[in-house]
Amino acid sequence: MSTAGVPRPREGRQARQGPAGLTDRELVAHVTSPRALCTGAGVDPDDWFPITAEAAKARSQAARALALCAACPVRAECLELSLRHWNDIGQHGVWGGLVEADRRCIREQWLTGASVTELLWPVEATAVSSRSPERPAVPAAGWHG
Repeated sequence: MSTAGVPRPREGRQARQGPAGLTDRELVAHVTSPRALCTGAGVDPDDWFPITAEAAKARSQAARALALCAACPVRAECLELSLRHWNDIGQHGVWGGLVEADRRCIREQWLTGASVTELLWPVEATAVSSRSPERPAVPAAGWHG
């Protein structure tokens, strides 16, 4: 996987922490490890790739996959990997508990330096409180639709 030409937020900072501080190889090791709930989960591969681009329908189609992601301990690493590799492997399907439309909404924030943990944890608070089927579990600043 090449990341040539793909901006990496906060690159060059000495004290990077969390998924942003990991190399691509380390991220892949995390998301393919036994800790990743998707590995060997028995979920139909089609559940990871909704056929619609419309966010609410895609979330409905990917409900089983998203349920696994919600409790996954490597969710942030998965999201980081997908955003780094947006132009190849990371754009399609479910990554980090988000469908493509939801990741597209937060991608600009990530490109300008927001960490995936900053983007995901408000997602959890929103999802638990007052999310409706029409409103995705993404930060309000990233919601486009």
